[in-house]
Amino acid sequence: MLYRRMVETQSVCLRRLGKDRAGEVCFGRWLRNKKVTRQELMAVGCARTGLLATGLHVLAIHDTSEINYQRHADRVSGLGTVGNGKDAGLFIHPLLAVDAASGACLGLAHQHQWLRMEKAGKRKQLPIEEKESYRWLKVAQAGKRCLSEAAMVTIIADRESDIYEEWDRIPDDKTHLLTRACQNRKLANGEMLFESLDRQPVVGCYGLDVVGRAGERTAHRAQMEIRYSEVEIQRPAHCKDKTAKPSIKLYAIDVREQASSVIGMEAPIHWRLLTTHRIDTIEAALLCVDWYCLRWTIEQLFRTLKRQGLNIESSQVETADSLMKLVCLTTQAAVSTMQLTLAREGQTDRPATDVFDHAAIDVMKTIQPQVEGRTVQQKNPHPQGTLAWAAWLIARLGGWKGYASEAKPGPITMLRGQQRFSAMHEGWKLAKMCA
Repeated sequence: MLYRRMVETQSVCLRRLGKDRAGEVCFGRWLRNKKVTRQELMAVGCARTGLLATGLHVLAIHDTSEINYQRHADRVSGLGTVGNGKDAGLFIHPLLAVDAASGACLGLAHQHQWLRMEKAGKRKQLPIEEKESYRWLKVAQAGKRCLSEAAMVTIIADRESDIYEEWDRIPDDKTHLLTRACQNRKLANGEMLFESLDRQPVVGCYGLDVVGRAGERTAHRAQMEIRYSEVEIQRPAHCKDKTAKPSIKLYAIDVREQASSVIGMEAPIHWRLLTTHRIDTIEAALLCVDWYCLRWTIEQLFRTLKRQGLNIESSQVETADSLMKLVCLTTQAAVSTMQLTLAREGQTDRPATDVFDHAAIDVMKTIQPQVEGRTVQQKNPHPQGTLAWAAWLIARLGGWKGYASEAKPGPITMLRGQQRFSAMHEGWKLAKMCA
């Protein structure tokens, strides 16, 4: 498949994907073919994810990212605006399925794409179906269909997804929402959400290792306080869906950093989460916090998709329709790299067949002695045939030294390893043909 070639070449350049001029022309024609649709391209990958999710509790994590093509704006036709409202590009909104028990990435459950062809105006008075924010509901509904065989689905999102119509329409007997609160909502008892949470007693504390980000936050060990309570949010006055429930019962979790652990003048960490999961113990609250922390997975997906990985924004495909198809496939390629990255610790029992076919796995078994080092520390510690075993081999091919004391291999290392392994696999197939 084309998205496999993207991983192999670490590129979305059609010339590199096609290997020669004839291949480049072939891929270009294929992308321009009206019979090749984004819906069909996505359906293939999502169907596989649905099968892998059978019987599991799945965290369905979604968010929006822009794909900026301003550098190629003069040659690409049909694009909308992104970012500052002037740059050319498109938006994507993928839904990533993660096993709640192990944190393993199962694949894409849906991806929505759109072009912003007009400036955002005063849209508050419009029904949700006519707003751009309706994507949160559309993607959640599509995810429910894809993950219909899962035992439970918890849809996780950041503050943009705190939409009353979503709380009203999406949850059911096995579908839950876990969203960071955006609005200080009015409660049925007349109080406001944030003030109500502030009044709740601290039920426990825990330590959180904060990763430092240049210019944003210093790495440190934060001491966190946790509060929770049941709340009943009222339907907002501006909600145009008058069939929506007049109020909805949810559970609110407040997580904030103690002043004593804040570094300098940095703002303390403070999350307010809303969920349909019943929260009546500190253990239940902390479990929801842990699930929400896995939202970083989709941010890592965006980094792998763009400059820190496949560099989709460098593509020179010349029409918006072809670009959107290419983005659809590239996202699936980035997900396979994410699956390997998340499997590297060996904390899941996912099989290598989540990413590789049986022929590729046979090649891995053959080259394993050459990839491993001489010392015990440089032997593959994972059971053969598992995704962790395959991730270890790919990371070694990507330049990772293999020592547990070394920094863990990230998406770039995995991409390099996949590229090198692809060349080995091609050589293996040629040797068999000539034998």
